Amino acid sequence: MSNPVFFTPPGSLDHMVAGQVFVLEGTEARHAVTVKRLTPGEPVDIVDGAGTRMSGRVLAATPARLEVECASVAVEERPSTRLVLVQALAKGDRDELAIETGTELGIDAVIPWQSERSIVRWKGDRAAKAHAKWQSVVAAAAKQARRAWVPEVRPAVDTAALAGLVEAAGLAVILHEDAVRPLRAVLEASLVADGTEPREVLLIVGPEGGISPREVTRLCGKGAVTALLGHHVLRSSTAGPAAVVLASDILGRWTVPSP
Repeated sequence: MSNPVFFTPPGSLDHMVAGQVFVLEGTEARHAVTVKRLTPGEPVDIVDGAGTRMSGRVLAATPARLEVECASVAVEERPSTRLVLVQALAKGDRDELAIETGTELGIDAVIPWQSERSIVRWKGDRAAKAHAKWQSVVAAAAKQARRAWVPEVRPAVDTAALAGLVEAAGLAVILHEDAVRPLRAVLEASLVADGTEPREVLLIVGPEGGISPREVTRLCGKGAVTALLGHHVLRSSTAGPAAVVLASDILGRWTVPSP
């Protein structure tokens, strides 16, 4: 069973070596002690959300302080090809469910998209609060998945701004029920056929009402391609995570290294 994970700010673990004692304080320490009920002798991982993971054992635990003896420190490299979920704002909590599941499955970044048919609108104070909520959802999901990297939640974009991101991306795929080519074929042709990999792959998911024809035309005009995820029409909360699974498999992310 993997060790429970708790976060510390980026850079906090840079100078840790085996044998040293790391002190975790504040909210994460309280969660470790009062919720997870960690006690001296138990194994634990401390990660900085930017790829560094310290493994060790609890030396002492008080309500707002956790002392951990470092056993090892490892730096997990960021993938050369990054999977970015462009998630249209959706009604209810479907957009949050999408980024939560996508984070657990290995997405590297998420971009909130204010599409034409999005019922939800991020404006004024609500935009800042909603963005902070997405960051909280992603961080909690990364902890659940024991990840050393916390996916970046980038600024929200409208379709005009998304078109610019598509133009700069290595590959941008619109998941669309009217597409002809299967997503697997599109990804394999772009990711493995010529031996090179784009730096970022944008996986674009529309709202519950779908992506408008005008948006599809605009994004494809900047280099995006449409792809069919499967025979069934998936909800906005399901399509992105399903695409992440397929892309991760093609990239070999889920292959277990030989001992």
